Amino acid sequence: MMQFCRYLCISFCLLFTFSSQASSVVIKDSPLNLTHFELGYFVDEAQTLAIEDVAEKTFSPTGNYTTLGTSARVTWYKLELRNEAKNTQEFYIHLPYAYHVRSVAFYEFRHDTLVRSEWLDMNDATDSPLMYRGTVVYPVNIAFGDTLTLYVRSHVYSHQWFALNLHDSEGSKRALIGAKTDIALMVGMMLALVFYNGLLYFATSKKENIYYSFYLISGLLWIALSYGLLANLFGWYGDEVFTLNLSLITMPIFLLLFVMSIFETKRFYPTEHRFLQFMLVLLSATLIYGFVDISGALKPASSLAALMMVITFSVSISLYRKGNPLVKYFLIGHSFFVLFNGMAVLFYKGLITPSYISHFGVGIGIVLEALTLAFIISYRIKILEDIRHSQEELKRQAATDPLTKLYNRRYFYSEADYLLEVAKTQNEPLSVLVTDIDHFKRVNDTYGHQTGDKVIVEVAATLKKYCRSKDLIARFGGEEFVMLLPGVDEQEAHKCAKRILEAIQSLVLITDEQDTLKFTVSIGVVEIDLSCETVEMAVNRADKALYQAKHSGRNRICIQQKTPD
Repeated sequence: MMQFCRYLCISFCLLFTFSSQASSVVIKDSPLNLTHFELGYFVDEAQTLAIEDVAEKTFSPTGNYTTLGTSARVTWYKLELRNEAKNTQEFYIHLPYAYHVRSVAFYEFRHDTLVRSEWLDMNDATDSPLMYRGTVVYPVNIAFGDTLTLYVRSHVYSHQWFALNLHDSEGSKRALIGAKTDIALMVGMMLALVFYNGLLYFATSKKENIYYSFYLISGLLWIALSYGLLANLFGWYGDEVFTLNLSLITMPIFLLLFVMSIFETKRFYPTEHRFLQFMLVLLSATLIYGFVDISGALKPASSLAALMMVITFSVSISLYRKGNPLVKYFLIGHSFFVLFNGMAVLFYKGLITPSYISHFGVGIGIVLEALTLAFIISYRIKILEDIRHSQEELKRQAATDPLTKLYNRRYFYSEADYLLEVAKTQNEPLSVLVTDIDHFKRVNDTYGHQTGDKVIVEVAATLKKYCRSKDLIARFGGEEFVMLLPGVDEQEAHKCAKRILEAIQSLVLITDEQDTLKFTVSIGVVEIDLSCETVEMAVNRADKALYQAKHSGRNRICIQQKTPD
């Protein structure tokens, strides 16, 4: 219903400016800006007919914006104009998609006499006064009561899609200035995704990021080329530029490689992987052929696109049914791709009426799918990061004491050996403190293990408080703690031990029974002999110093000197 109302409104508006019958347009008033009217067309299958022969042919009716598929490489369009506006009319005929043709020619007849002809080969059209940013602009003057018949010969590389508009001087300027802004937006979004994906690649070094980047580059290149942005900005068209249409083939190749990589089909889904490989082989063969005959390679491009959409969509559904966690997001984006590209395929084959969505369907589908693929990559990175954090947490838990959150004995020795090698290399002192809570069994027996655990936690917190960030602290089990102090000699180690001893001596713990509990520690101190001693040997010596402190009355520090050379 909305489509019907749209055409009804257009017809009502155009009634005041022109009336058309078949390929005849009657001009009745100004301003003149016609974008919906009828032409006649004739397909020159031999591609060699002269204008004299073409003028005698029967032309079929079509719209001024039409697509005829791949079998109409050379097509003639016929337009009759009659001026009934009571004054001479000056206007401009626009061919907005001239950038994608091989050549275009104009033959202007007045009273059955050829009065003007223009031929533009796109390889040499840069300096032509008729060419402006990829749009051919053909000026026309018609006196009151006069009739003009214009034949336009369109020779395309592969797909015959054609548009012809009529504008007055002001309308012509507006049409030329306001063109391609929507395409520039699409390309800008794709460029932003390329930059974003580049950052992700440097962060993750995943090969799917490489495939996705090439997919994006192929997509934005094809959009900029096929929809005239390159012609509009840089004046690029002709045979050499047309070869860039190979990006229409490289784009699905990199999409397939991306799918195979991110879903790991070779490893987990061998049947689906073989279907994707089959499609990849077809596209690769077409790409190789394209380097020899690009026009011939692009001719089946629409059919290949349709086949690829069927295969990739079927594979996606299969992976979804098998429980792949990412494929549901790919299905959403690929559904947009299939929908809009399906419309574009029908448009390029000339099976549906041209419209904005059918014309720009491939570009819209590419952008929407590219956004979804970016989300999939980001989401996969999140999943991998969650797994990595989980693994790190498991490693941390395996390396730490669950009660005090200090390192355990196993981690202490692995890290201490490294610090010992550093100390030897830099010739810096290294000391060990072994700390043990005095009369700890009495605390457990009197107040229970819960209070004993609180005492252990308080001691661990004090050790961390009075040590540097580079010091290594571990709970060796029960009430015993070991500290490794890099860059600290025997004298400085004794000062550190004294601070710890005094701090713990001043602690007061309130038990569950509201009793006041005070406790002390004994500390053994040694400086490691870097010339001959291991960390384990130094810890054993510190243990002996600790027991000496215990036997000397507890709550004190004992130092065991290095063995003299």
